[in-house]
Amino acid sequence: MGISVHCDIVSAEQEIFSGLVEMVIAAGSEGDLGITPGHTPLLTALNPGPVRIIKQGGEEEVFFVTGGFLEVQPNMVTILSDSAQRAGDMDEAAALEAKKEAEKALANRGGDFEYSRAASQLAEAAARLRTIQQMRNKLKR
Repeated sequence: MGISVHCDIVSAEQEIFSGLVEMVIAAGSEGDLGITPGHTPLLTALNPGPVRIIKQGGEEEVFFVTGGFLEVQPNMVTILSDSAQRAGDMDEAAALEAKKEAEKALANRGGDFEYSRAASQLAEAAARLRTIQQMRNKLKR
C-alpha cells in the first residue's frame, strides 16, 4: 500500500467521493495537475473536464466536474464543483446532443444571442465527451 491522502469530491447536490487516494489528476485553470501526498498547499480553479483519482491499491476512478475549485492541504485534497458525476454514469448521447446544440447556437447567432453562454456550453459538452473517452480508454486497459 502506497502513501495516501484523503480526497473529497463534492458537488452542490452531494458528496460524490470521499476516501484515501494515492493521486488526483485534474484540469486546473493553468494546466493539468497531478496531486500526490505531500504536495504543496494549493488553491486553484478547475476547468470543466475529467478528474482522475488513483485509490489506495492502484484502482483508478474517473469523475466529471463542470469546473470549480481544487484545494490541497497537508492531509486533504478537496474538489468543489457546481456539478460532478462519476464518468461511468455519463450519457454519451446527451453529451453529443448538447455539443450539437451549442455548435448550432454559435453558428446561428440571433438577436438575443449570448456568445459566452454558447461557448461555455460547447466547452462543457466537449469536456464531457473527453471524460467519456478517457473512461473508455481506461476500460480497454
